[in-house]
Amino acid sequence: MYTIDLAYVGRGLHEELVAYIADQQGYYADEGVHVALRDGCSWDEERLRHCATIGLGRALQSRLANGIPWVALHVNTHHPLFWFLARPGPATLADLAGRRLAVHAAHTAPGCFARIVLRQAGLDPDRDIHTIVRPPGDYGMDLRRLHDGGIDAALVGSTMAPEAIAAEHGWRVLAWVGDHFRIPTVGVAVDPTHIRPDDPAVQAVVRAHRRALQVIHNESGTTVRHIRTFLGRHTADEARAHYEAFIAPYFTTDGQADLGIGATAITAVAAELGVPATVTAAEFYRTAATCPR
Repeated sequence: MYTIDLAYVGRGLHEELVAYIADQQGYYADEGVHVALRDGCSWDEERLRHCATIGLGRALQSRLANGIPWVALHVNTHHPLFWFLARPGPATLADLAGRRLAVHAAHTAPGCFARIVLRQAGLDPDRDIHTIVRPPGDYGMDLRRLHDGGIDAALVGSTMAPEAIAAEHGWRVLAWVGDHFRIPTVGVAVDPTHIRPDDPAVQAVVRAHRRALQVIHNESGTTVRHIRTFLGRHTADEARAHYEAFIAPYFTTDGQADLGIGATAITAVAAELGVPATVTAAEFYRTAATCPR
């Protein structure tokens, strides 16, 4: 049996769902690979590049900004699962001008995506908004700050169903990032300096994740059951509604990247980072490669 370390660099359905299904359904074992799922959220790039990683957004940023030659071999979705959640008051993203927003740091993938979307709404993230930068987590403290008025809005991820949270507290979902910025994101990436893209263990992981994507599209009951392990504060109906709204329609069926979307996203990310777009979509997203047994 092959072995490999696979690191996630965020928490929630966006980052973890496909790998979780592959593990729980026994697909890694079926493919003859032992996968050690590693928490790489706080790892630096040098440590992370010795593993396969789920975080394609971070890998792309690392390649653009630091020249680490990551390549993506599998893509789960082109619609990042992050939302702007706000207290009563703001009705649109533009209404965040002059308000307090909790958000990831600019150098992180979700922080970068958020800044791109805010700029689309006519806001300068550095001048027009009072940003409270905080690290990735389960967003529980953001909900407390929203509840007590310490912040006006927060960028939150898929450790919750934001629309259900908004309905529960009388808040508003101002925007879903996936509606405003598309990028081939979360999947499987490797740094060929340390792990060959055609390594049998890597290819086994890709096959297992493709099988997991088929579960998402063809076995809704099984998928919702797995989703509920992430959304412990939500009812079964809320979990299913979240699956039907944000996951089933938007996760890929085969792990392939849309290179047109990828090219536009690379240009946008490079511009936000203030670096040249030194890699093409075809060079970075190599999902068309076959992965035979």
